[in-house]
Amino acid sequence: MRLAIRAFQRRVPSSRMGRPDAVRALFLLFLLQGTYADAASERTGATQSDQPPRGNHVEVQVLTPAVMSLDELASRVGELLGHSSWRVITQEDVSTFARLTGDEQWIHVDPDRAGAGPFGTTIAHGYFTLSLGTVFLDEVVAVKDVGLVLNYGSNRVRFPAPVPVGSRVRAAIEVPAADRIDGGVQVTFRLTFEIEGAPKPGCVADIVYRYYTAFPGGVDRNETRV
Repeated sequence: MRLAIRAFQRRVPSSRMGRPDAVRALFLLFLLQGTYADAASERTGATQSDQPPRGNHVEVQVLTPAVMSLDELASRVGELLGHSSWRVITQEDVSTFARLTGDEQWIHVDPDRAGAGPFGTTIAHGYFTLSLGTVFLDEVVAVKDVGLVLNYGSNRVRFPAPVPVGSRVRAAIEVPAADRIDGGVQVTFRLTFEIEGAPKPGCVADIVYRYYTAFPGGVDRNETRV
């Protein structure tokens, strides 16, 4: 665009340009700017809002979770509840996870060495990807009128594909099972961690939550998650 302006200025000096000509020139430059912007969008295939974030930026999308009762959640067995937002996997996050867990293998923390490795870049730990499940789940569903929420564990976890640093992931969340327990409901959520543009997910996990309306032992109703 700047090159087009300079070329135009060289061809039509301002000293030779009357007021009507100047107005027409500005209008032509405005049209050129729109044409260049449209061409750039066509080359990239996306608008600025569609472009994935770059560097160590963590994309933040605000989603409103579906608020439902335990009975409503139990009635959704076999259904897809929805998708979380996309999250960028940054090197900073992966390196921090490596320090906290002690798993500092080079495929996670050494971009130079990993660039020549089997994945062409550093990749996230499988358990780092899995740890995003709570964040993603809270974006999709909120259960009302419960006093205590317990993460009861996982029935099955697999990591079918590596998650490269710089990629975006989100979770598709289903409800395979919901069972009554003493004082509440035990719900199994299946989270499929999709990698943008990849044929296989980075993780598939069945995680189990227990929602209590009356916890055995007299625990109060102030909501707590362990």
